[in-house]
Amino acid sequence: MAMLRRGKVIGALWAPRRIGYGATAKARKRGKMHQIHLIVAILFEVVATSLLKEANGFTKLWPTLGMIACYAAAFYFLGLALKVVPVGLAYAIWSGLGIVLVAAIGYVLFGQKLDFWAVLGLGLILGGVVIINTLSRSVPH
Repeated sequence: MAMLRRGKVIGALWAPRRIGYGATAKARKRGKMHQIHLIVAILFEVVATSLLKEANGFTKLWPTLGMIACYAAAFYFLGLALKVVPVGLAYAIWSGLGIVLVAAIGYVLFGQKLDFWAVLGLGLILGGVVIINTLSRSVPH
């Protein structure tokens, strides 16, 4: 049972999931699957959000059904990623990349315009996701 002192619970829950240098190939592969699950979850969420716009207030059947299916798949894969990635970091990556990708889709497919400040803000969000994924020790690499 994990101690309830500050920092001990996270350490106790997180440490057993780390994949060290001496791990087998199967364990290393399993350790990388969380990244794939998170990416797939983000992609399903982006498609679902795009379909939400096309559903026109849930008045169009097929975009609405596609949106529901994509959101269900997104949360399923997010749940798989959360077996390894802490929820706060997974949500930061999920929402950051989702915001940037949905804004890009809105620009390309729906003709939504982005001014300088919107592009700057999206760049800062993307930079934060890159920093978390490359430099943070909180996310297993």
